[in-house]
Amino acid sequence: MLARRARFAVLVPRFQFTAVARNRLRRRLRELIRRDALARLPAVAVIVRARRSAYSASFAILRADVAAGVSHVT
Repeated sequence: MLARRARFAVLVPRFQFTAVARNRLRRRLRELIRRDALARLPAVAVIVRARRSAYSASFAILRADVAAGVSHVT
């Protein structure tokens, strides 16, 4: 069964960071995807896996990375 709209999941591995840091990164990525990427994605399921460098990245850098990932899908 095909999705009628894009769906996404965010995976944030531990990398020896606290639960607070993981949850903050997860919330930031979900917000970026909801605001910027969902409208441009076709009806697909996307899994976003954060790397260690994402914990210290600024919001602008995360936004650019998400945009680059979406451009590969579309």
